[in-house]
Amino acid sequence: MPISELISFRQNLHQHPEIAGEESATSEKILAFFAKLNPDHIIQNLGGNGLAFVFKGKKNGTRSLFRAELDALPIQETGDPEYKSRTPDKAHLCGHDGHMTIICGLGEKLAVQRPESGEVVLLFQPAEETGEGARWILDDPKFQQIKPDFAFALHNLPGFPLHQVVTRKGTFAAGSTGLTISLTGKTSHAAHPDAGINPAQAIAQLIQTLPKLTDKLSSFALVTVIHAEIGSLAFGTSAGKGSLSLTIRAFDQAELEILIEMITEQAKRIASAEKLDCEFSFVESFAVSKNNPKAAEIAEGVMKEQELDVLEKPEPFRWSEDFGLFSQSCPSYLFGLGAGEDCPQLHEPTYDFPDELIDTGVSIFEGIVRKVNG
Repeated sequence: MPISELISFRQNLHQHPEIAGEESATSEKILAFFAKLNPDHIIQNLGGNGLAFVFKGKKNGTRSLFRAELDALPIQETGDPEYKSRTPDKAHLCGHDGHMTIICGLGEKLAVQRPESGEVVLLFQPAEETGEGARWILDDPKFQQIKPDFAFALHNLPGFPLHQVVTRKGTFAAGSTGLTISLTGKTSHAAHPDAGINPAQAIAQLIQTLPKLTDKLSSFALVTVIHAEIGSLAFGTSAGKGSLSLTIRAFDQAELEILIEMITEQAKRIASAEKLDCEFSFVESFAVSKNNPKAAEIAEGVMKEQELDVLEKPEPFRWSEDFGLFSQSCPSYLFGLGAGEDCPQLHEPTYDFPDELIDTGVSIFEGIVRKVNG
């Protein structure tokens, strides 16, 4: 397929976005695209709406996996491309439409020339934005059929020169989780607060103390207070319930888990001292994205051979990527592809994936395939 047809395919995906867990029509489009490529094996309904296409070599060897994301964001697009989202309050404002198209382009290359050895798996993952999809994929028994020796993925990066490759040894992006701490005491009349148990003092203490727990860790970590709620707007009532929501992030997976444990223990202590019941609810949990040295050597060797502009970033990114869970389970490599210094940032309502990156992404991934699988 000429690059112009891949661009049209990307723009069609852009017009019809589906958010996390709802990607059935997107999956159908991908399935139809691959029907003419005759992969050796197709797995449907993988971890929900996920898909995997397997291209086999003539002899045994390494199994390499390349991942793209199916889901869009629940945001209204305010940019005005000709192919603007036709679905209100949903749009591909993270570039997953472009990432899918790159993996489709890689599929075309594999259809023309199968790998010499092993297997190449092209994976389309649901629910990346919510941090759920990778877990759904890994927990699906069907995943054992395609469990890889190496996994690779890319993400476009606004703010970096177009086509520049952004790499990093070790941690590429932070792990993170959302946490809501719910406190329950006893409601009373505002004239007699002593007759009740108000969580206000405990929440004030938590806001003061929890962000400082990162001082006890050896590498970067951050606790951000994002929401607090106490009682209701009833001036005659002393609150009996409250909650505090945080985003917790770290560059090291072990330290992320230690930090979460410190936060929950501190919350339990403060709640107990104030005679409050305490419950925890975790959402949008992302593992640290850690680049494997051997996978990095393979990918960065290809980038050097292709004479690409490569930037090695001194610090990991503070945002999180659901690919991190793959990197915690097998040797993996995640890299960035510059989307232009003037490109709107990811998740901004005017963002749009630059179609010029499709060819670059396909070329890098095909280079990795030929290096690993021949």
